[in-house]
Amino acid sequence: MTPKQKAPVVLFKPQGSIDLEGGIALSNEMSQVVPQSDQLWVIDLIEVDFMDSSGLVSLVKGLKAAHQSGCRLVLCNVKAPVRLILELTQLDSVFEIFHTYEDVMTVTNERQLLIAG
Repeated sequence: MTPKQKAPVVLFKPQGSIDLEGGIALSNEMSQVVPQSDQLWVIDLIEVDFMDSSGLVSLVKGLKAAHQSGCRLVLCNVKAPVRLILELTQLDSVFEIFHTYEDVMTVTNERQLLIAG
């Protein structure tokens, strides 16, 4: 990935658990992207079955960094165990959550994609 490359959509696809180790990996991926105003950051959680408080911290940090840079960060493909954590912490009302990646693209009408990682 070339972080300086312009793209309206940056896709993050974490895998496994977003715990301390997974959260650090996700945070590192997000920090490698050079944010550009009006960019859309999509975190596709289709391959994530577990998230703990460390994972929540990385998501919140990513959301804060995106907003400070004028970017929009959304989540998609959130499985039930992860959705439950977001609901218990009331972060489901903070994050924009879409059912699928296709739903994100339909709503945002964006097609250019840069895959982070």
